Amino acid sequence: MMNIRVRDERETSIDRAADRLGYVVVSYGLLAIVIYRSLRGESAWDLLALAVFGGVMTTGYRMRHRVAGRRWAVLLGLTAVVSLVVAAAVTAAIVLLRH
Repeated sequence: MMNIRVRDERETSIDRAADRLGYVVVSYGLLAIVIYRSLRGESAWDLLALAVFGGVMTTGYRMRHRVAGRRWAVLLGLTAVVSLVVAAAVTAAIVLLRH
């Protein structure tokens, strides 16, 4: 016989906070390893793709369940634009410094 126990909001919020913390540690850990590998001249695209894929999955889940609001979408778009500008500037600086 299964013992089913009803969970309260506190337990649910603690579980979600623990999952969130674990995701942050794994994501930033992967990004730190990507930076380390890049500085050593090694390929790190596999780990970078894993970190990006994790973010895409959580974003898609939120959008599918209609949790992401308008403010959240604007912030996501702004973050993407700023990231692209910074990436382009860093790439241009690297190319100019090599020549």
